[in-house]
Parts: sequence; C-alpha cells; structure tokens
Amino acid sequence: MSPVTSHSPPGQSPLRTVQVLGGGNAGSSAHVRSLTAGLVARGVRVTVCAPVEADRAYDFTGTGAEHVHVPRSSDPGAVAALRDACKDADLVHAHGLHASFRAALALSGRRTPLVVTWHDRAHAEGARAHLLRLLERRVVKAATVVLGTSSDLVDRARRTGARDARLAAVALPGPTAAEEPEDPDRPSPKIRAELGATGRPLLMAVGSLDRHRGYGTLLDATRAWRLLDPVPLVVIAGEGPLRTVLQRRIEDEGLPVRLIGRRDDVRALLAAADLALLPSSWESRSVLAQEALHARVPLVATRVGGIPELVGDAAELVPYGDAEALADAVTGLLGDPERRELLTEKGVRQAATWPTEDETVAQVLSVYDELTQHRPLV
Repeated sequence: MSPVTSHSPPGQSPLRTVQVLGGGNAGSSAHVRSLTAGLVARGVRVTVCAPVEADRAYDFTGTGAEHVHVPRSSDPGAVAALRDACKDADLVHAHGLHASFRAALALSGRRTPLVVTWHDRAHAEGARAHLLRLLERRVVKAATVVLGTSSDLVDRARRTGARDARLAAVALPGPTAAEEPEDPDRPSPKIRAELGATGRPLLMAVGSLDRHRGYGTLLDATRAWRLLDPVPLVVIAGEGPLRTVLQRRIEDEGLPVRLIGRRDDVRALLAAADLALLPSSWESRSVLAQEALHARVPLVATRVGGIPELVGDAAELVPYGDAEALADAVTGLLGDPERRELLTEKGVRQAATWPTEDETVAQVLSVYDELTQHRPLV
C-alpha cells in the first residue's frame, strides 16, 4: 500500500470509525483487515469490534487499530458492548448481515451514520429464510449507505428498501506468508504429491461444505470424468454440515474426490491445480474466482450472482445444477491446452481491471467524508 498522510483537515480531530465484524467469512474478514490497515495509514482512528478469535486470525491490532471483543450473538450483553464501543464514533461501518443488525441495534436512538457492506447473501430455507428477509429490511432501513460487492447485491438492497445503495470497490487482499505459493509460475509437485494428484489432472474447489455450494452437482459430474485416462482428481478444501453426506457418496460410488478440510494455504493449492471449480448456486465477489485468475488457473464456474460481472469472458461459465454441462466444460478444457492458455491470458487481463487495495480504501473514505463533512473543529 502506498505511503499516505493524515486524512483529517487541519484543525479537525482525526476521524474515528468503528468497523463491526461478526463471525465473518474469510473474504469479509480479510477485507476488514485490509481496509483497517489503509484507514489507519491515512490517520483515521479505527476500532474493530469482532470476536477475539477473529483478531487472533487477522491481527487487526497489528494494523494500529483498537480491538474490542464483541461476540457473534445479538443478545443484550453483546449489543451493549457494541453500543459502548460506538459511543464516540463519527461513523460505524458494519460488514455482513448479522454484524449490521447488531450495529443497527447498538446505534438505535443515535444519529451516528451507519455504513453497511454486504459481501455475500445469506443462504437459508423455510422459516429461517423469512427471518433473514426481516433482518435485511431492518438493516437497510437503519443504514445511511449500503455498499454491495456485486451489482446484484446492490439491486437486492434497493429492492429491500435501501435509501442509498452503491457498488463497492473491494480488492482481493494480498497473500500472507502462509498463503504464498512456492513458485506461482508452475504447479507445486510437492502439493500435488501430497494430494495424490501426481500424473493426473488436479481439479480444485474451495468453500464451506454447505448446500448452496453445489457440491452434489460436482459429485454427479465426476462420474463422467472416471472415463478419462488418467482420471482427474477433485479436491475440495473446506468444512461444513454436509461433510458426512458427501464423504459417504464418495465412498459408496467410488468417486475420484478428496475432502481435505479447512486449509490456510488455498493460494498454494490453487497454484498447483490444473483447473479451479466453482459450482455454487450463488456467489457475489468470489474470492476463489479472483485467486484462480490471479494464479493463472483456468476456472469453470456457474453463471450465477456476481460471477459473470467479476470474471467476464475469462472463465468457462455453466448453468447452476447442470452436472452434464459442468462435466462437458471440464472435459473440454482438459483436452484443449490452447483454450486453457487463452483463459489464463484473459484472466490476467480481467484481474487487472479489479480495484486495488488503495482504490478500495479511497472509495470508502470518500463515502465517510460525505457522511461526516459537518464534524466540528477541535
């Protein structure tokens, strides 16, 4: 990140913001860490309200921010702790639906501007889906500005009643030392050997083992790949409630798939892969899609949510839930090295159009300035 000077004008106290993060998925947590670092570097005082385990994982205090432990729950104790942390804030910025709901409760009766970033869409069915819609309406009613990480999220916020919804610039944060591939220009033989993919194509999928990730369709598609020689290996990194169900299918049907659990070296795993797979029912600004294009790994993804907007023509896009289309796309790419090379070149060009971390911080600061322009002088 480029060096910067103090953001506050002469005679005015430093802007004080509170960033509110719930449990936080990896993408939103990394975004808050990157945003916090950029804000602190520009002279903004930042307090991050998040569970203590989030600070351990993302080291918000290491950026120069203050960390206040606020648990995930919306019980009165958690809301009271958040309300106390926000009492002197010029502006509060909440990330994700549940964190935003807690922030709205904490700011009830105050005039503190509330910025909300929707990084993703909550997935639920039945009564829980109805509850989530109620939470969304409550949040957009309380928010001064809603930032959506994809156009469809912005449209959703507007349909839900947001008075001001805008497309957010969200950069893919740089890798940590643990995530950096040994050699980004070639697959790692060590990782391929560890995964059991020596001498065969390696297809990589990453994400929680939840229903909306489309892993059932992915397992269906692998039946077609068993006819290839050599047989590709599908590796899925992630944990979730469907692990037992998926593992049973893999074993009962003899599918060429490995579940390897949660990993902290996703970038290195992707760099070792021949293809990246994203079979989800919905995605916003998918971290996996961005990391695959950055790593020059061809991507096969579903044509859903923010994916087409994010990747353009730099990936093979298929309908969600269509195992045959997914199988055909993968088989076609594995048999066409020129097409794979073309996709990697397009991926590099597409990634160059995405916002940088500096641009992300600059956009957020412009929103903050707009909402706090009448702050008193010291």
